[in-house]
Amino acid sequence: MKTKKTPHFPSRLRPASAAILSLFAGVGAWAATPDVAGSTLVAEVEFNDTFLQQPGSGKIDISRFSKGNVALPGDYRADLYVNQMWLGRGEVKMRQVGGDKRNVQPCFSRAMMERIGVDLGKLVPGAAERLGDENACAPLPELVQDATAAFDNGEQRLDITVPQISMSRQARGYVDPKYWDNGVTAARLQYNANVYHTDMQGISSTQSYLGLNAGFNVGAWRFRHLGNLTHSDQAGTRYQSVQTSLQRAIVPLQSQLIIGDAFTEGIMFDSVGFRGVQLATDDRMLPQSQRGYAPTIHGIANSNARVQIRQNGNIIYETTVAPGAFEISDLYPTGYGGDLEVIVTEADGSVHTSRTPYAAAVNSLRPGVTRYAVTAGQYRNTSIHSHPILLQATMQHGFSNLITGYGGISVAENYMSALAGVALNTDYGAFGADMTQASARLANSVTRNGQSARLSYSKLVTPTNTNLTLAAYRYSSSGFLSMADAIALMDLESRGLGFAMNGIQRGRLQVTINQALPRGYGSFYLTGSTQDYWNRSGTDTQFQAGYNNSYKRMNYGVSASRQFNIGSGRWDTRVMLTVGIPLGKNPQAPYSMTSLSHDTSGGTSLQETVTGVLGVDNAFSYGLNAGYTTGGASASAGSLGANASYISPVATVTGSASTGRNYTQASLGISGGIVAYAGGVAFTPTVGDTMAIVEATDAAGARVANASGLRVDPWGHAIVPTLTPFASNQIEIDPKGLPMSVELKSTQQHIAPTAGAIVRMKFETDNPGRAAILRATGADGKPLPFGAEVMNAQGNAVGTVAQGGRIIVRGLKSDEGQLTVTWGKRASETCRLGYSLPKADPKTPTQYQIVDAGCH
Repeated sequence: MKTKKTPHFPSRLRPASAAILSLFAGVGAWAATPDVAGSTLVAEVEFNDTFLQQPGSGKIDISRFSKGNVALPGDYRADLYVNQMWLGRGEVKMRQVGGDKRNVQPCFSRAMMERIGVDLGKLVPGAAERLGDENACAPLPELVQDATAAFDNGEQRLDITVPQISMSRQARGYVDPKYWDNGVTAARLQYNANVYHTDMQGISSTQSYLGLNAGFNVGAWRFRHLGNLTHSDQAGTRYQSVQTSLQRAIVPLQSQLIIGDAFTEGIMFDSVGFRGVQLATDDRMLPQSQRGYAPTIHGIANSNARVQIRQNGNIIYETTVAPGAFEISDLYPTGYGGDLEVIVTEADGSVHTSRTPYAAAVNSLRPGVTRYAVTAGQYRNTSIHSHPILLQATMQHGFSNLITGYGGISVAENYMSALAGVALNTDYGAFGADMTQASARLANSVTRNGQSARLSYSKLVTPTNTNLTLAAYRYSSSGFLSMADAIALMDLESRGLGFAMNGIQRGRLQVTINQALPRGYGSFYLTGSTQDYWNRSGTDTQFQAGYNNSYKRMNYGVSASRQFNIGSGRWDTRVMLTVGIPLGKNPQAPYSMTSLSHDTSGGTSLQETVTGVLGVDNAFSYGLNAGYTTGGASASAGSLGANASYISPVATVTGSASTGRNYTQASLGISGGIVAYAGGVAFTPTVGDTMAIVEATDAAGARVANASGLRVDPWGHAIVPTLTPFASNQIEIDPKGLPMSVELKSTQQHIAPTAGAIVRMKFETDNPGRAAILRATGADGKPLPFGAEVMNAQGNAVGTVAQGGRIIVRGLKSDEGQLTVTWGKRASETCRLGYSLPKADPKTPTQYQIVDAGCH
């Protein structure tokens, strides 16, 4: 075999027929030849057919394989990849170059050049004039020096390589806003329901909770309503509307417009709720490489406990946890600031309430970048009666790599504050310093004026790998009031309740540290805060700290916490030792966790928990626990409990039960989501803000690679719940396990949705017909020539003759018919191959049928 020009493409794309020929031609040059078109230097390969064993009816014409499988001229819709980065889907024009029908290449117009990001000022001489007409196009190498374009007909993908010097300057991960997808008109509902029942010393108590996140999308507009319905034997039934809003992206301003209920940003001022209008910069519209904090909640439960998290008086999270240490790391707080109230309700009815500090870390901006937020509306807080008008405006600007300046004003009835500050991005870490001046005129007291100074610091200390996530100190004068405190005092005075505050804060220090120790020595974390007051003595200090490590297959750790229990009015300190080890080497082997804890009341608790998963995709999980508590305020007692969850294709179901001295507990929960659109209704066990509806008819059971355990449901739908807005997202279906009667025309697609969008991703499927192995002979009774091409009645290739005249064919639409076999250009080098297949067995639809066939 003589190679005229050596191609270089991934071997996985080579045409099967040519690969077979290369194997028997004695040389493997075709091992690097793809089923693509578009290289300027089209690879030509000449096979030495003397290496081919052709005992049949004659020699075959293999010249058609000299340039691979060439796409036919025409327009295609394909994925565009520029320098290996996905750009989107678009129209690709394939045109014949010269008189050679096998030389078909992608043709680039001026609009296409702009889309792929080529700097039109750096085209080869004369190329700009050549593209003057909007309908004109030319092969890419003739327009840009050293550029290439290769079209993969099988994957419907165009790979473009352009030297960096010829590209327009765009940030890595950039997707042009005109290719952002607002999605389809759709309604969505996310629900989280649970019932929690306890019997304590003959007294029964049942608490029910239903959290709802409903929405409706029309074009770029997003309607959202967040609320919850609670019921208890003591308080009855109550519905709380957390927030209702209408929002959309304002692309030219890289901002989000919100109309209705929302929260102000807490980067500079404390976050407060409002009902009105907000226009604020949305950093998600920037490429991921250009983008500039919710805390992780650590806690300890003694039983199957209910954990509820509130911020600014609103329930933002609720779940049930098993005994032992727990961690919640998937919070979506409603504002950038505002302490989180963590309420842990144990199975025996005891309640532990604590607060976790939450404030944004230091945020320096890149040079030239500006962030802003403007809010106008009515102050909204469920715990007070008054709702004064408020106005707040903030702005940040990056002046250089070193300096970011920021400032803002916050105004309400009888209240005003102004802030100015600077953030420094230095080699020693990120520093922030700002000063706030506030003035509040109270009805029954003198005007209060005060100042508050804040210093903050954030740093990853590389030599020691210490991640100092947040260290902030705030000092406030005795006359300083935040907007929330001032409005609360005004509300109390208006109702004649007088001045009442737990304490006027003077200084507050909060720190979050994560430290990875040298290899083999584990890691530890520390989160804590301390604050003192003007009008009372003493300091309030709380913290959560822990150390974790492993030895061979055993994991162990020590944790400690000090939190103020609002229910008992005292500080509780607890220390816990945990040891975990898998009970087997199977991936689904149970896992044992033993914990020993001791608190300041003198109580000591020993807990043993065994957890595991079962089923395909680990859809079923379970836990068994036993505990014993001694000392402290209550008598010694033991407990037993169990919990389980199942992630079905349409919902997640959870349950738990436990019993101990003088109590029993049981809970049941279900969560999931529903999406309704023009194409039908789809169900999902998990719901995110930005989602994709995958449509793949007849592909029920196919795995969607974007989430663990996600599969196409029996109606041909799947919901991909977590897409990244304004960025490239790849949606992929794994065809493994599909019957041979179903064929996916494409297994992956890309989309760049806007925030909150529900995009529709249609994966076309086809019934390719039956598959068979034909033992074919010619009129002389000899096998047909090796390598001869087999086509159906429509002229489409369905197979190639292999050794001994055997043909593997797919796509047979009927049980009987004729195929055409061709091994040359003369009429005598073509024959008609009739076939007759037995009736398909419905029990084995994927089985190949082996039949004899004669070609005449």
